[in-house]
Amino acid sequence: MERLGLGPSVRVVTGDRIVRAADHLVDGVQEWERRTDDDDVRGVSALERWAEGRWNWQVDVAMATFLRDQPLEGEMRSAVARALLSVARVSEVAEGDREVWVLSGEPDGEELVRTVGEAIDLLAPAARAYLDGR
Repeated sequence: MERLGLGPSVRVVTGDRIVRAADHLVDGVQEWERRTDDDDVRGVSALERWAEGRWNWQVDVAMATFLRDQPLEGEMRSAVARALLSVARVSEVAEGDREVWVLSGEPDGEELVRTVGEAIDLLAPAARAYLDGR
């Protein structure tokens, strides 16, 4: 179920969940994943690969795998970078691959996923239309 409020730029979606993977299933320190009604477009995960050091976190954004046209791709990349840099204790951010951002610092994994998710939710309707060829 979706509710729109405070103007067209705010999208509140009920039913989204952010879950931490069981430690024994993680190839690293910890992993968080956002589960949504449309994971192909709105999916986000964060993996702390090692406890300290440069580029110790990796954030995957599902939407980034298929957005290939401007200006939507550029808007999404800027939104993800801004969101990551806004999270407390993130010291450095870079794109690691098409759908992967790497970052340094000691942020809260759940907060990384939540903040990036909120940023891409604003672009989700346009991204879904792009994916569907509309």
